[in-house]
Amino acid sequence: MAAVTQYLCTVKFHRMITPTVFELGFDSEPIPSADPAKPSPTEPFHFEAGQYISVIVPGAGPNGRDLRRAYSIASEPEKRPVELCIKVVDGGPGSNYLNRLRAGDTFRGYAPYGDFTYVTPTNRGVCFIATGTGIAPFRSMMLSKEFQLNLPMSALCLLGIRDEEELLYEAEISNREFGAMGGNRFQSKWVPCVSQPKGAWPGFKGRVTDYLRSLGDGYPWRETEYYLCGAGQMIDEVKALLAERGVEKESIHREIYFKQPKPVA
Repeated sequence: MAAVTQYLCTVKFHRMITPTVFELGFDSEPIPSADPAKPSPTEPFHFEAGQYISVIVPGAGPNGRDLRRAYSIASEPEKRPVELCIKVVDGGPGSNYLNRLRAGDTFRGYAPYGDFTYVTPTNRGVCFIATGTGIAPFRSMMLSKEFQLNLPMSALCLLGIRDEEELLYEAEISNREFGAMGGNRFQSKWVPCVSQPKGAWPGFKGRVTDYLRSLGDGYPWRETEYYLCGAGQMIDEVKALLAERGVEKESIHREIYFKQPKPVA
């Protein structure tokens, strides 16, 4: 895993993809270490699908101190510019700071962080469960070469959103066929779970936990690896539901932002 380093990031594009969510694409270059004994990378940072960047929000903390905010990387590791998927939160210092940036602006961040990477063996299925922008690391995973070369037996991707206007990345990962070059050829299943649709929503109406309960005994509960990212309440409820189905704890993977190693100076 690449060492955590501070980078200067230059915005390449900012675009709204729902009424409350925007994508931010950026290139990066390492900021040299203040310690001459510590060599600094000379290339843009490399990351594994599922990892995140800790963005420095200047002057937004107590007494004008800088804050740090973590954002999962939404693009595959092989693609540039790197892309973030961010929901604008009322009063949120990180999301509002990044939302003001436009092409040519710069920000600083430490990367890469996180052990929330794809580890499913090819003889098991995978179930990605997200709420809102928690879909970002799963988009990165499903579009990565690592996933393409180590395909699971099946893939189910659940996205929980309040209404249909907040639908994310459907065109890219909706019922996508994998394995054209060999291996386990299958079509992934994409299910947006809309809890409060504004119109005549033709898809599933309810929360991701409602959909999981609807799968019944026919779903391969114990032969599947589960990846959870999103609201804490959702994660707790899904873990309890999976426990009822006899899923072992080792088969449940979840994103935890607050456990960050000390950054390189």
